[in-house]
Amino acid sequence: MDVPHSAPGDVGRTAVLIALRSLDGGKARLHDALTLAERVQLIRLMAERVIASAHDLDVLVVHDDPKVESWAVERGAATLRPSQPGLNTAITAGRDHLRAAGYERVIVAHADLPYAEDLRVMVTRHRVAIVADRHGDGTNAMAIATNLDFSFAYGPGSFENHVRMARDLGIEPHIVDAPGLAWDVDHPDDLTTDLRGQLGSRTQANEMTNPDNDPLGKSATDFT
Repeated sequence: MDVPHSAPGDVGRTAVLIALRSLDGGKARLHDALTLAERVQLIRLMAERVIASAHDLDVLVVHDDPKVESWAVERGAATLRPSQPGLNTAITAGRDHLRAAGYERVIVAHADLPYAEDLRVMVTRHRVAIVADRHGDGTNAMAIATNLDFSFAYGPGSFENHVRMARDLGIEPHIVDAPGLAWDVDHPDDLTTDLRGQLGSRTQANEMTNPDNDPLGKSATDFT
């Protein structure tokens, strides 16, 4: 990540920031709908798609597990392990790291977006751009100028909190209409038939290449 990339429109050097806490589990709220092996496969599938959706933008993965580092590096991403726990702390550390590296804009994206296709839609001339989840509660993706003194507030009601924080800085945030980024997976109701079908195919392929069927050593999106 020594040479920052410019996004289409040349609105400033832009990087994507993704938080992955560990590689050993996650998505416990799906335990009634999916087995552990299926949950791990789902987590991996979603995280890979989010990284791929960065396209030519550089990616930084903040994590709390050495296994995530290897996983991310294999996919062309840089990594950072924050010294303090917590999602908001990790994202703040990632933003500060990218700012110090010369990036002028950061796109913060959750890793559980199964229909993410192109995070570059977040690159606008607005200093703050936000995609809410489809319920209008969470913040699935957000692009901010790295020189803003912006405090992240991920958790319940984060969309409204982030809108308020931008306005407190005198900035009217740009709300991006991106259905592919608005769909995240937290509850069984979020599992579409399409996702379940993809998961079944992926699980079968894993069983063929991994006879021991060890579901661990993959990726998790929960960052606590």
